[in-house]
Amino acid sequence: MSNEHNKDTELVIITGMSGAGKTVAVQSFEDLGYFCVDNLPPTLLPKFLELMKESGSKMNKVALVMDLRGREFFDSLFKALDEMSETSWMTAQILFLDADNAALVRRYKETRRTHPLAPAGLPLDGILLERKLLEELKGRAQIIYNTSELKPRELREKILKQFASNNRPEFTVNVMSFGFKHGIPIDADTVFDVRFLPNPYYVEHMRPKTGLDEDVYSYVMKWTETQKFIEKVTDLLSFMLPQYKREGKAQLVIAIGCTGGQHRSVALTEYLGNYFKSEYHTTVSHRDIKHRKEKSND
Repeated sequence: MSNEHNKDTELVIITGMSGAGKTVAVQSFEDLGYFCVDNLPPTLLPKFLELMKESGSKMNKVALVMDLRGREFFDSLFKALDEMSETSWMTAQILFLDADNAALVRRYKETRRTHPLAPAGLPLDGILLERKLLEELKGRAQIIYNTSELKPRELREKILKQFASNNRPEFTVNVMSFGFKHGIPIDADTVFDVRFLPNPYYVEHMRPKTGLDEDVYSYVMKWTETQKFIEKVTDLLSFMLPQYKREGKAQLVIAIGCTGGQHRSVALTEYLGNYFKSEYHTTVSHRDIKHRKEKSND
């Protein structure tokens, strides 16, 4: 084989909690044209990397599923990860799939499967043990998806969107509005509470509208408190974002919360998304805008 190799070679290691969607993930990577291997024993990873290097452009997009079915998992995997971080011919990322305990238990009950770490016990016992064992690995992951509320189709779409490019996914800033009454987003990295700002809900004609409407947006933005908040939060994020990018994080989720997720948080999410879009790949979403009701109190 040729010793020539492609400096753009991509390796994605798919791992995480059992039942969190690794099967759907590897099928999605297959659809994207990745060479995929399910349940590669960690002890074979160094040999597999040699094969990738020698193959040149023939194996320049690879996805490997690795999980706790390999009992020698950790020592071998961490050693290989340390070696990969020093290579110049390959970019390697860990995609960690997670889900809340309740969601995992429900999935095990629906499929009537036993947990690999508790074949004769309760699924929750295995889940708790696995979560403890995977703490360090999750800390080393560049991309983490919580699939608790994701249907298989939605997880597939998320992966296709993230990895559709042949290039390494660029650092993405996701700005999300939400309402505290509906709960804090489980995938938020940074949360800002804007419930101290004047509330358009108490202006009758604005109550049924959202921060996407021009008059509501203008109302939220006109206050001195809002302008001071914007000045301080943009200064803070302008400092933080390059640090996250340098650390190797693929994406950052910034959540802006008000009471119901209709007015103040929506307006400020739109502002921040527009503010940073010239520097970063930025997405904007409004998690709770679908709950628009007069009784939402925001």
